[in-house]
Amino acid sequence: MQSVTRIVAIRHGETAWNVDTRLQGHLDIPLNATGRWQAQRTAGALIEEGISAVYSSDLSRALQTAEALGDALSLPVATDTRLRERAFGVFEAHTFAEIQARWPAEARRWMLREPDFSPEGGESLREVYVRCIDAVQALADAHPGQTIALVAHGGVMDCLYRAATQLDLQAKRSWPLANASINRLLHTGVGLTLIGWSDTRHLDVPALDESADSAGLSPH
Repeated sequence: MQSVTRIVAIRHGETAWNVDTRLQGHLDIPLNATGRWQAQRTAGALIEEGISAVYSSDLSRALQTAEALGDALSLPVATDTRLRERAFGVFEAHTFAEIQARWPAEARRWMLREPDFSPEGGESLREVYVRCIDAVQALADAHPGQTIALVAHGGVMDCLYRAATQLDLQAKRSWPLANASINRLLHTGVGLTLIGWSDTRHLDVPALDESADSAGLSPH
């Protein structure tokens, strides 16, 4: 009988650039105060999840989120560059409006989700999909019968949702990718299965306690 690996996939907490709708890609942007609070809340929500290993993108916004979980579980965090956000090349550090104004033709191809389009210096949707799904499958295969946590980015979460629901890369997104959301999947020899998506109940309490180095919620 094929062993099943439970995957708890977590998008990183909020950053200042999330609030500004500024594209981060491979740029290393840390969590803001809200993001740090979200990371702590997420860690607290997963203490009883039975997690055996914690993996993270090496970018600090994901790693800071993962380290909060690792500290809560007394587990080390292993980084994997394959869990990075999509590289957006020249688009990085720009807002959506700036991209549309500066590169209108390229922005249109991006918004149409052309699978093989890549901004100059960046990755295509197809490339990032293959990269992160191969990584997730390899990590899951290393933990048969266990539960692992993967802390990554919105683009990675999007790929996981599509792989688990067998949706095409060009299908219009209708599912949320909230900061610090908890997403649950199963991995078997035949692929990924979706169990639950975008659980944010742990963030329902407003972050108003100044002693906890917190700020008001402003999800992206």
